[in-house]
Amino acid sequence: MERPIKTMAEFKEEGKSPEILFWVGCAGSFDERAKKITRSFASLLQKANVEFAILGQEEGCTGDPAKRAGNEFLFQMQAMMNIEILNSYQIKKIVTACPHCFNTLKNEYPQLGGNYEVLHHTQFLQSLLNEGKIKVKGGIFKGKKITFHDPCYLGRANDEYEAPRKLLAQLEANLLEMKRCKQNGFCCGAGGAQMFKEPERGSKDINIERTEEALQLNPDIIATGCPFCNTMLADGIQTKNKSSEIYVKDLAELLNENWL
Repeated sequence: MERPIKTMAEFKEEGKSPEILFWVGCAGSFDERAKKITRSFASLLQKANVEFAILGQEEGCTGDPAKRAGNEFLFQMQAMMNIEILNSYQIKKIVTACPHCFNTLKNEYPQLGGNYEVLHHTQFLQSLLNEGKIKVKGGIFKGKKITFHDPCYLGRANDEYEAPRKLLAQLEANLLEMKRCKQNGFCCGAGGAQMFKEPERGSKDINIERTEEALQLNPDIIATGCPFCNTMLADGIQTKNKSSEIYVKDLAELLNENWL
């Protein structure tokens, strides 16, 4: 049975501090589909006996959508509120399942006084794998075709391509790369605050273009490492009436489902 997840405030009351702070993010907190990713990652942390906490009610939006939409004032306001809370707990290490939060916390908070070691969940899971703390059943996905969609803010913005692929290798599936991958990856269509507005006029929505690229490989699973990418590709699969044949799943979900 999984243990209750403690907040930083609860740790502080006990006079302790956890190994990591799990930054849940807006999508992971409020989006019904993304909540499953949050639960899967938390479950993996517990199974690997990692001591972690969340901020709970004290966590606010990193300000990424505001900044990408051009509202620098709102971004700085949101960021400063978070930094004040993070610094009050003397946070050193943050792990998040959202590349947008990852990029903002890692690259944009330092100039406002927020200096932390920030990892994407695939990077942290890979380190647990290297330490032998993650145990995955091999063979369940043998013969299954999986393609991984590189999130823009993990890949091209932060040059991380190997961690997710090393995790996928544990599943012993047949990893197929899309035509546009890694440094030449293609956006799911949600970046730059586009997630929160209607598409602009054009011949095709970006998520449909990306979904069609994935479908060319006839995959069984499209693996993601971002809640926004997950939503956009799942919508694309639904538009193509393939939801009953192809699954869109986060890497944390795939590993959690195949825990030894």
